[in-house]
Amino acid sequence: MIKIKGLTYLFASIAACVSLSACSSVPATSASSNTSATANAVSSNTSGIAAEANQMSDINASVQVNAEAFPSCVAGLQARARSEGLSEEMINSTIANLKFVPRVIELDQQQPEFSQTFDNYFSKRATEWRVNEGRRLLKKHSVLLNQLAKEYGVPPQYILSFWGLETNYGSYKGKMSVLNSLATLACEPRRSNYFTIELMQALKLKEKYQFDDDTMVGSWAGAMGHTQFMPSAYAKYAVDGDGDGKADLWNSTTDALTSAANFLQHLGWQRNERWGREVLLPKDFSYSYLGAKQPLALSDWSALNVTQANGQPLPAVDIQAALYLPAGHTGPAFLGYENFNVIMRWNRSEYYAITVGHLADRINGGLPLTVSPPVQPRLSREQVKLLQAKLNEAGFDVGKPDGVLGRNSVAGLQAFQRSKQMIADGFPSPEVFSALGLSL
Repeated sequence: MIKIKGLTYLFASIAACVSLSACSSVPATSASSNTSATANAVSSNTSGIAAEANQMSDINASVQVNAEAFPSCVAGLQARARSEGLSEEMINSTIANLKFVPRVIELDQQQPEFSQTFDNYFSKRATEWRVNEGRRLLKKHSVLLNQLAKEYGVPPQYILSFWGLETNYGSYKGKMSVLNSLATLACEPRRSNYFTIELMQALKLKEKYQFDDDTMVGSWAGAMGHTQFMPSAYAKYAVDGDGDGKADLWNSTTDALTSAANFLQHLGWQRNERWGREVLLPKDFSYSYLGAKQPLALSDWSALNVTQANGQPLPAVDIQAALYLPAGHTGPAFLGYENFNVIMRWNRSEYYAITVGHLADRINGGLPLTVSPPVQPRLSREQVKLLQAKLNEAGFDVGKPDGVLGRNSVAGLQAFQRSKQMIADGFPSPEVFSALGLSL
């Protein structure tokens, strides 16, 4: 639910990691996994194993420190709740009995050592099962979804796509206590202010709607219900769609889908526009315009001989679009329109935005991708740091090596590729590593 701009080729799937969809693929469906590429990446980087062991040691120490400080923190939370007007019963009963959850600290602080490839992310989420189930639910909820499209301007397939990615159409909404999770994070200094605010909002929701603790379950970071809203988003955007006097995102599908439409409208959803589309690039494409910071009008993309995935010309409409290559030039290419940016405001991951858009297209009768995502090796942060360091040494300034390929790193990588007469897609392919004298 955070808006950012820029290129996020690696580690994109980590996103905000507060909802189920940002951190995992939710329950298993029929997706395949990239086990061979993962095995190769792990075996090629033993330093990553050592780094992970050191990280776990640090996390265990943090868990102990936070557990010891938790009782005094709860007293502070009671005082905060009193200042915000919560009832004495809530303060002396619910807040007094909040529990520290070690697993929440572990999940919050454990950063992945290896990136996730687009193929691994996409294939686990845009599955045939989700497509077929989405089509079934499109028929089942057609009356409601068409009403929402008319009122909020968000077509049915998009609401279903978000629902499918967030909780597998409501089949898995998380099992962790929202209040205990938020209290644990509120008492952890790193992001205490943010999670204290979210905890207070969750307590107010509990008091307003008389939710019981068994109902208030969700992700480890407090995202809730069919649509995985954080408490502040719940308080601001949740809608009582079924008219029973309560906006219940756990137990009312009508409330949840209506709230999703309301949220998307407030995020800036453009009525009567697509999210974007898969496109085909010409063989002589220069890759001069790449990512969210370099959009062009559709007419300009057409002038560069970019076409729809079926080879037909791009529509002659006056909108801006940005080019995304989540797997480099050997994978599928996408143009993202303004609604792509809206999806990114829901979850700040380009992988997520592409998957939501494509799944929506499939639910609405569209075809699979014309260009399948290639199987690629996963890169560790240490490998990316080495890549960045080598680029700096070669005179292509990408800033301090941090293991994340952001906008500066991509620009430097493109410049290096051009200097070697390589396709300048800004993607860290095995060929790039080899050209820099690095092994994978």
